[in-house]
Amino acid sequence: MTEYVTSADGTRIAYQAAGDGPAVVIVDGALCHRAFGPSGGLAAQLADGHRAFSYDRRGRGESGPGGEYAVEREIEDLAAVVAAAGGSATVLGLSSGAALALRAAGAGIGVARVVAYEPPFSTSDEQRARFKDYRAGVEQDVAGGEFGAAAVRFMTFVGSPAEMVEQLRESPVWPAFEAVAPTLVHDADVLDGAEGAPVPAARLAELAVPVLFLDGGLSPAMLRDATAAAASATPAAEYRTLAGQTHEVAPEVLAPAVAEFIAQD
Repeated sequence: MTEYVTSADGTRIAYQAAGDGPAVVIVDGALCHRAFGPSGGLAAQLADGHRAFSYDRRGRGESGPGGEYAVEREIEDLAAVVAAAGGSATVLGLSSGAALALRAAGAGIGVARVVAYEPPFSTSDEQRARFKDYRAGVEQDVAGGEFGAAAVRFMTFVGSPAEMVEQLRESPVWPAFEAVAPTLVHDADVLDGAEGAPVPAARLAELAVPVLFLDGGLSPAMLRDATAAAASATPAAEYRTLAGQTHEVAPEVLAPAVAEFIAQD
C-alpha cells in the first residue's frame, strides 16, 4: 500500500513498506521508481527478515516534482523516508542511487550503514570529459522539453545498442521513459556531473558509517573500476563482487548480500 511523507520543502514523497525487522531503504537509479525498476523486487526479497522501504524519488512515480532542484532536496526526501522507517535505516543504493545514498550517509539523517551497488563515477580524464558532455546535453534536452531525446541520450551514453533503443521508442513503455526523463539531470547532479562525475574521495573519506560496495562480475570494467575506487577512498569499507551479475543485478542475489552485511552487528 502506498503511503506518503512530506519532505522539508513540502514535496510529497510516495513510499511503501513490507516485512518486519531492521529497516532498509532502497534508492533507485536513473529513470527508475517503484513501478518501473528493481526496487520492488528487492523490497520483496528483503521483506523476509527486514522492514523494506521503497520510494519514488521526486519527479517520479507518485511523488511530487518539487520546485527548483538541488541535491540537498533529494537528501531531505530520503531523510523523510528514513524518519518514517523509525529514524535509522540501512540505505541500499543502486547506480546513481548509490551516489545519493553515499551523500546522505554524511548528512546526519539517520543512515546507519550503506550498501552501494556500482555507483557510476568516472575514473579517467576521458570518462570525466564524456560525462560533462552528457550532462550538458541532457540538460539542454530537458530545458527544451525534448524528453524523448533526453532518454535516448542517456541510453546511448550508457551503451545501449541503437537497435534496442529504437525498439523501445516504438514500444508501449516509451511514454514511461519520457515521463521521468527530466530527472536525468537530477541523477547527473547527484554524481557531480558538471565536474565529470569524479570519485568524491574527500567526501567518502569523511564517512563514519559502515559501507559495503558491491559490483557484478560481468559488469563493464569502468563500473567495476569506479566501485573499487570508491571503496578505496572510504574508511573501513568492504568491497565484494557478485559473481555472474551485471549492472542489472538480480534481486535474489543482491538481497542476501545486503542481509549478511546488516547482520554483522
